[in-house]
Amino acid sequence: MGDVRVGACSWTDRQLVTSGWYPRGRRDAEGRLRHYASRLPVVEVDSGYYALPSRRNSELWVERTPDGFRFDVKAFSLLTGHPTRPEALPADLRDAERGPALLDEVWKRFAYAVEPLRAAGRLGAVLFQFPPWFAPGAGAEETLAECAGRTAGWPLAVEFRHPGWWAAERADATAALLTRLGASAVGVDMAQDLPGSLPPVLPVTARSLAVVRFHGRSPQWGRGSKEDRFRYAYDVSELAAWVPRLRRAAGQADELHVLFNNCCADAAVRAAETMRDLLSEPVPSR
Repeated sequence: MGDVRVGACSWTDRQLVTSGWYPRGRRDAEGRLRHYASRLPVVEVDSGYYALPSRRNSELWVERTPDGFRFDVKAFSLLTGHPTRPEALPADLRDAERGPALLDEVWKRFAYAVEPLRAAGRLGAVLFQFPPWFAPGAGAEETLAECAGRTAGWPLAVEFRHPGWWAAERADATAALLTRLGASAVGVDMAQDLPGSLPPVLPVTARSLAVVRFHGRSPQWGRGSKEDRFRYAYDVSELAAWVPRLRRAAGQADELHVLFNNCCADAAVRAAETMRDLLSEPVPSR
């Protein structure tokens, strides 16, 4: 079975910092990361979506974490076709015309920023989360192929928000596409029976890595504030139901990342610790 790493989708979320999970004396930037890395072996850098990451931060993260720790870095919004405010760009690019030249420069700076993580073996994945309007079709497949080309040599993970990608009649074709591109499909857990619900599937499309993100099961998904969308506390039975699926995925991949995105207070890290314990239990004999 592959190496299973369970963690959260942020270690700097304001509500987590004030929740009491970090002990006194470990609430500064360095202390938080060192404490987190002593408890969990993988974390997602969600801030990469909102602004281009900093190479200096990547260097500091390498210094503050042990060998074997993993950072899954979320791709900057402009790289996945999301609306991007000028203020989110570096100051010298804010007045640049939106087009291929700007996109090339953003790709270049993103790669430069995450390189220290890759060089140190800390880069678990670069997560490209595509928007709900990124529907299956020839245009989307061309975008995915371009993305795979630009990220050659990176551990690429792809999460779709349009449910059509994993609809029963399309799922095999989606998995085959990602396999051809060398990309890891990202499975999700979320509320079902909503217009944008994705099924709880976990296809393994790259031998090197499988990824699943637990978004919580709030019925406010897709609307309301961040707290409305992600406020959810998993109970043990909900997590335990995923254990057989996760073990199967771990049997097909060298590494499995299980990340909790229900980032409200300490709900994500607590769920991660519970899931880690469940996965550590002996497999029942038949």
